[in-house]
Amino acid sequence: MKGNNNLYKTSNFILNMKPRYSFSAHHTRNTENIRRQRETYPNISKKVIEMSDIILEVLDARFPQETRNLHLEELIKLKQRKLIYVVNKADLVDLDSLRAAIKNIYPYVLISCWKRMGSKQLRDQIKMYAKKISSPASGDRITVGIVGYPNTGKSSVINFLVGKSSAPTSSSAGFTKGFQKIKLTPEIVLLDSPGVIPESEYSETARDLIARHTKLGARDYSKVRVPENVVSELLHEYRKSFEEHYKMDTRNDAEKIIEMLGKQKGFLKKGGAVDDDRTARFILKEWQTGKIRATKW
Repeated sequence: MKGNNNLYKTSNFILNMKPRYSFSAHHTRNTENIRRQRETYPNISKKVIEMSDIILEVLDARFPQETRNLHLEELIKLKQRKLIYVVNKADLVDLDSLRAAIKNIYPYVLISCWKRMGSKQLRDQIKMYAKKISSPASGDRITVGIVGYPNTGKSSVINFLVGKSSAPTSSSAGFTKGFQKIKLTPEIVLLDSPGVIPESEYSETARDLIARHTKLGARDYSKVRVPENVVSELLHEYRKSFEEHYKMDTRNDAEKIIEMLGKQKGFLKKGGAVDDDRTARFILKEWQTGKIRATKW
């Protein structure tokens, strides 16, 4: 196919991989879903901000700056709402390095829903702000809205705060479809919402954005058109993570790690060739579910 070199110039991370293209009804449906999310989800987030007195922006501790939605933060500031940064999945990173990475944001609370860390600190922070609010936005109770990128763990944070499974959760991006109110205390209610990426970043074709959102978990590994490309970019940035997890020298070669892992896992096509697509999606799944720790080279 002609013009492949132009495709690779869009990223400095490309490592001599063969291009692969896939078009199907599944991908057509996914494109329609992206369009629907672009129109609907940002409006829901804006409504959550309107209805809330305090906003929790849930960030991924592995990528705290990259999972900030600066557009929503500007809106929160404009509406004069109180903002607390909730840095989730803190068990997946070195805490000293994390604190250094987020020294420019305040206030923040480090939590790990998996390790049961930070719940009291977050509840105390919410209650402190709630005491200062004399006229709640939605009646007689304080409303705490939850916003953030897809798959940062917003619903898990709610369940962690209330101590029970009140909000449905999933490791798949985009699981929460609408918003729901959940009581935290008799005076405070939590408002869950779908994960939203900045409106300017919606794309079904821009390779760098697709890789970025897959890395952050905002685009589910099962819905990426060319998963091998994303593995290539992740490997360039997090080579140490992959070599430690899979115990192999990758030499920064995505084709090599896919080939070796595919044989190791038995992900083979008829004739014995490695199923590159299946193997790459397996790698992305392990990345998105936190099995591969984000350690840069």
